Amino acid sequence: MTSSPASPSAAQPAPLDPSRLRLVILAMGLGAFAIGTTEFASMGLLPQIARSLSVSVPQAGMLITLYALGVVIGAPTVTIAAARMPRARLLMLLIALIGVGNLASALAPTFGVLALARFVAGLPHGAFFGVAALVAARLSPPGRRARSVSRVMLGLTIATMLGVPASTALGQSVGWRAAYVIVVVIAAASMVAIWRLVPEPGGSAVAGSMLGELRALRRAQVWFGLGIGAIGFGGMFAVYSYIGEIVPGVLGLSERAVPIALFVFGVGMTVGTIIAGRLTDHSIYGAITLGLIGMILSLTVFALVAHTAIAGMTLLFAIAVTSQFMGPSLQLFLLDASPDAPSLAASLQHSALNIGNSAGAALGAAVLAAGWGLLAPAWTGVVLAVAGLGIVGASYLVHRRQAAQGTTAPQSA
Repeated sequence: MTSSPASPSAAQPAPLDPSRLRLVILAMGLGAFAIGTTEFASMGLLPQIARSLSVSVPQAGMLITLYALGVVIGAPTVTIAAARMPRARLLMLLIALIGVGNLASALAPTFGVLALARFVAGLPHGAFFGVAALVAARLSPPGRRARSVSRVMLGLTIATMLGVPASTALGQSVGWRAAYVIVVVIAAASMVAIWRLVPEPGGSAVAGSMLGELRALRRAQVWFGLGIGAIGFGGMFAVYSYIGEIVPGVLGLSERAVPIALFVFGVGMTVGTIIAGRLTDHSIYGAITLGLIGMILSLTVFALVAHTAIAGMTLLFAIAVTSQFMGPSLQLFLLDASPDAPSLAASLQHSALNIGNSAGAALGAAVLAAGWGLLAPAWTGVVLAVAGLGIVGASYLVHRRQAAQGTTAPQSA
């Protein structure tokens, strides 16, 4: 599978020179770092939040669900509502909204206000990544689009490796509100950097209309891409969601090793994102397929040998690496799947990934509740990755059939 789902639109803006492009990516990557930090930091601070606001830990866990719900709802609605806004200006607005949501979280006097603030903080998440991916791709030379997109997304994976542990430690030492204050500061820095550094892409219509963006939903390949993200990517979350239980219960390590395992996973995600950029520039379908096959193999071997601590940690790293092959590749897949309405298609990826997050975690919880053991989530992940691979195969067959018929936009069928 060496083809991409469609060719990029013909009228491309002139690419930036490499040094300027690096600064543009850094500005948007800083915003991705802020988003990654706020998305995951709440997980490590739930006990402190629960005690401070006089709720139970399960009740506090609703904050994570509400943020994810904000992402799922916000990605399409915010993108469609802002369809006519210039893309660089929209990026500034979106990261400003991230800052506002986190400032409201830091100042929330009650749990109800905090819950609303977390939902609001999630609304710009998907739209920011979708628009940032579009801008990065359009300002990059041919053959390097995926590498640019992957470098923007590195902000998210580096956040899981550095930002989340640091903000969690700060929140535990001086109070959970400090973690959200840190995100406000990073978001403000990103907004200034985007204002100063990110140009408005020229060439083919980057900003569009509400009806124009909704055309993306008529593309079969858009739905294939979203299915791959929501189902195949859920295989990783089936394990990631339960690392806190798997590390002591399966690997035989103490609970103090859980942060180490999370760090190892974050490093793996970062490495995988870097590799994915080069793979995707060579073949979008190939990168997605290789990622899913890698997840199937690493999850299977993990389920068989994770009782050995070193092997378990090594395979957690492998699961993280291979799962990230689908980040930049799916983003480019969706951009190419709807070249005349790219913003909505690209932002919907993050709705799909958050559905995969929820589905993987829920199915993992179900098999644990059924008494199938702490390795059952890994086998659940295998099933989800296999299902995702089946969707890739169906997408590729449709692509080949339409390409043989001479269709210029195979996703429209």
